[in-house]
Amino acid sequence: MKIAFINQPWTIAAPPQGSDSTGIWTYQVARYLTNNCEVIYYGNQAKSEKSNYFDEQICYRGISLKFDSFLKPLRILEKKLNLNPQVPYFASQLYYLGYILLVALDLKKQQCDIIHIHNFSQFVPIVRYFNPRAKIVLHMHCEWLSQLHAPTIAKRIAQADLILSCSNYITNKIRDRFPQFAARCQTVYNGVNTDIFVPNPHQQFNSIAPKLLFVGRISPEKGIHLLIEAFERVVQRYPQAQLIIVGPEVIVAKEFLTDLSDNPQITALAPLYASSYLQYLKNQISPHLVSQVTFTGSLRQEELVPYYQNADLVVNPSLSEAFGMSLVEAMACEIPVIGARVGGMPEAICSAGASAIAENVTGLLFESGNTVALAETILQILAEPSLQVSLGKAGRARVLELFSWQRIAERLWQDYHTNLK
Repeated sequence: MKIAFINQPWTIAAPPQGSDSTGIWTYQVARYLTNNCEVIYYGNQAKSEKSNYFDEQICYRGISLKFDSFLKPLRILEKKLNLNPQVPYFASQLYYLGYILLVALDLKKQQCDIIHIHNFSQFVPIVRYFNPRAKIVLHMHCEWLSQLHAPTIAKRIAQADLILSCSNYITNKIRDRFPQFAARCQTVYNGVNTDIFVPNPHQQFNSIAPKLLFVGRISPEKGIHLLIEAFERVVQRYPQAQLIIVGPEVIVAKEFLTDLSDNPQITALAPLYASSYLQYLKNQISPHLVSQVTFTGSLRQEELVPYYQNADLVVNPSLSEAFGMSLVEAMACEIPVIGARVGGMPEAICSAGASAIAENVTGLLFESGNTVALAETILQILAEPSLQVSLGKAGRARVLELFSWQRIAERLWQDYHTNLK
């Protein structure tokens, strides 16, 4: 069997070095699939990389974006014309048309059995045209299928044999909007490398100067401003507490998220996209707390591990989250977690709010956008060292059961064989 993964056009055709979540997902799963089949990894051809080479039995094929650079003015024109947000330029067939045409033509030569496309539904008809016999998988890591122009999306996904999502939250939204394709929709979670993300053998939770950790992109929808506001309350109880914010300032384009959302909490974020969100956060911090809030910038996967291992609590306050990778990475390191009750985070966390046996609880949830509830939830966990330990132990066990890359690859392989007959 021969399987090809079509990454997003900005994903480099090479083993991932940064925080590209879909690139990491493809790479980790591909490593397991090479035990049973040939795997091709399509992506952007970086100047420093070859256009075609093998590494760990994965064939990396880099695609030039020269043609697409000529289409960039269309995006600028769209912003000026203020077109219908349900049919934005990024969802049109012109968006990275050169990239997907070159991929589709190369795939025709490769004669792949399965072609696995990340996020962009407009790629499906083009790939199908040049590869009529292949089984096509569309894999969603966001809510676009339930937000964009329904008739257009329906025509595209009709040509996909399997529609995957990274959480049941997204899968169910697609099924509800397109009941005619419900049987094609399945969930395959994101995963974590449980050989790298491991507990600190000398872990001791700090009850005097607890460290709160956020890991993710610095972008308004991630709700970091809410976490800073909650932190102001936490330091009233723990004056030496620290807040560490790990991640690059990578702002999601407004048309990708806020223009599409019907969630008032998301649409209210629009003004925060007008200037630097990182600077906005720094200005938000009270002068007497500046030394207690740290921004590390972007870190590689292996560099994240000691930050998790030395944290007392990991918090994800995001207002929009398809899954919640930082939560499972923290759980793998036996660190208790808190997440907003939004998107796929309740699935990542087995929380006290779920119908679960107490000893299996791995973290707590709070109402999205409620900074008072967030502060109270943080204080609840910090006040009980035994709870921190039990949440951490249960978290590691849950990750090994559901979210290791081996489990994810096995689930994907099962879905291929069950749904692509």
